[in-house]
Amino acid sequence: MEDKVFNKPIKKQFEFDEEVAAVFDDMLQRSVPYYKDSQKITEFFVDKYLQNDGEILYDLGCSTASLLLNIQRNLKVDAKLIGLDNSKAMLEQAQKKIEAYNAKNIRVEEADILNYEYQNAKVFVSNYTLQFIRPLMREKLIQKIASFLECGGIFIFSEKVISHHPKLNKELIECYYDFKKEQGYSEYEIMQKREALENVLVPYSEEENIKMAKDAGFYHCEVVFRWANFATFIAIK
Repeated sequence: MEDKVFNKPIKKQFEFDEEVAAVFDDMLQRSVPYYKDSQKITEFFVDKYLQNDGEILYDLGCSTASLLLNIQRNLKVDAKLIGLDNSKAMLEQAQKKIEAYNAKNIRVEEADILNYEYQNAKVFVSNYTLQFIRPLMREKLIQKIASFLECGGIFIFSEKVISHHPKLNKELIECYYDFKKEQGYSEYEIMQKREALENVLVPYSEEENIKMAKDAGFYHCEVVFRWANFATFIAIK
């Protein structure tokens, strides 16, 4: 379905409810620049690091499980792919897809990723999820991920990022809005969504994300893909 969530007056903050879940795949493709390309990079590294049967991958904020399904299609081992999300509406969409594709390696759960009881895993993935977590709790989550990640494992995460240079940050936002207009969103829809996300989505800079990962125990973290104010990071334990 086509995303038309913000073509009418919005009276609440953004949330991943039934209306958003129904159009979420279209929203991602039209709202996140080069989304498929960044996902291809994620899939490449997952394939490199999931090498043995029984190894675990967690997708934090798995939404409709699109990434998990793409990973599962090219999986060379009998690994466990576990998607976690706190949106029941998103998981209902995910489960329909999983059943349609008979993806037996994938399990999705309704869960609070901050308090979930993880098992040791080889890979953690998080796509545009950390930015919705309050900064203090965000740092605690990264520490928790590091503690349950096996040595030599990876954490791949994509985030919207800011610049601490005011003029550049403004221009990056303008560049992004031009992208959204090219995808068919109106000025009104763009402003509506911006207002709905105010104080809900709190992005870090590229440098702050890297520092957060290193402070949590990752010995290396860098950007592997970036377009304007969107970036994909890989952190290695």
